[in-house]
Amino acid sequence: MNDAHPSVPGPADGTTAHLVTPLAAALLRGALDLERTAHGLLPHRLPAWARAQYADGQLAMAEAQPSGVRVVFRTRATVVELDALRTKTAYVGAPPRPDGVYDLLVDGRLAGQAGVSGGNVRTVDMSAGSVETRPGPVGTVRFAGLPDRPKDVEIWLPYNESTELVALRTDAPVEPVPHGGRRVWLHHGSSVSHGSDAASPSRTWPALAASLGGVDLVNLGFGGSALLDPFVARTMRDTPADLISVKLGINLVNLDLMRLRAFTPAVHGFLDTIREGHPTAPLLVVSSILCPIHEDTPGPTAPDFSTLAEGRLQFRAAGDPAERAAGKLTLGVIREELARIVEQRSAEDPNLHYLDGRELYGEEDFAELPLPDRLHPDAATHLRMGARFAEAAFAPHGPFAAHRD
Repeated sequence: MNDAHPSVPGPADGTTAHLVTPLAAALLRGALDLERTAHGLLPHRLPAWARAQYADGQLAMAEAQPSGVRVVFRTRATVVELDALRTKTAYVGAPPRPDGVYDLLVDGRLAGQAGVSGGNVRTVDMSAGSVETRPGPVGTVRFAGLPDRPKDVEIWLPYNESTELVALRTDAPVEPVPHGGRRVWLHHGSSVSHGSDAASPSRTWPALAASLGGVDLVNLGFGGSALLDPFVARTMRDTPADLISVKLGINLVNLDLMRLRAFTPAVHGFLDTIREGHPTAPLLVVSSILCPIHEDTPGPTAPDFSTLAEGRLQFRAAGDPAERAAGKLTLGVIREELARIVEQRSAEDPNLHYLDGRELYGEEDFAELPLPDRLHPDAATHLRMGARFAEAAFAPHGPFAAHRD
């Protein structure tokens, strides 16, 4: 059930997936835009108008990596094949990034995992500021041995590779799955929400929390790019959603992007814009998880190459704690200000809530499961965070409860 190989005629098991279903918006969840390319469809997590407002390479890469995007259909097929062209990112001098994983869910349960071969490689030289792309061939991810009965199938796309969808083949007809009345959860955050080092796309903390909460996820977690961009706020304003969360902090410190004087009005403006489209939806503001290097030390964040010989890249805080007096942001400063902003606004907005990110991952968790690169959580931590978020948000008296008192 979990074999994957380049597309070739005549699968070894003798079963032929010969029915081709055109890939279209009706079969995709979690994407906000579909770009037609020379190969097929490229899912985007920001609409074209938003992507055009600032041509940032990091954001362009992150939003085109389909975290939370899945191909969803109903079928009794026992064989499913998906042709895809991946673009994988590599960094000069850094250990190779792991290959992306495709998760196959059958009726909501993980039933197979595989990867795709071939594809493009985008090589980034951080010291030179250059990017080079080497083209590669389309590959095929194949799942066989599925139960021969009507079922809902989801193929969760890798969160760490952009994925052009080329063809979907099955050995039985496919039809779209109607939206079954599940609430839609729209979430925005940093690389921790994007997926960082989760084991697979359905095991990022937002994906796991959505599964536990029984909701449909739209994940706008963008690695390195949770920066209070107005076009992201407008995108959230215009995206249909029943539940909304915004996780802020670490990227603003990473880039040393603004001082406290700019941060506070920017948060208010971001929330104001979301409320224009969702005036009464539960809106949860979440601060950063514990990150010791930036709890009291401002950014920017810099790579620490001292462990490269051991095959590991780590990060360090390059700011000076004394600069907090001049308004430089640390995670501690941001948490305090976010809590104050939410308390102030919630007097007139009872559906606005705050969650301290250290409730998802705090000091005791760090002692047990330290951040491998000092910045990003590992796979085990994603599972813990997903369970804790679900418990905090979807519990009977939580902000996302189905029937809140």
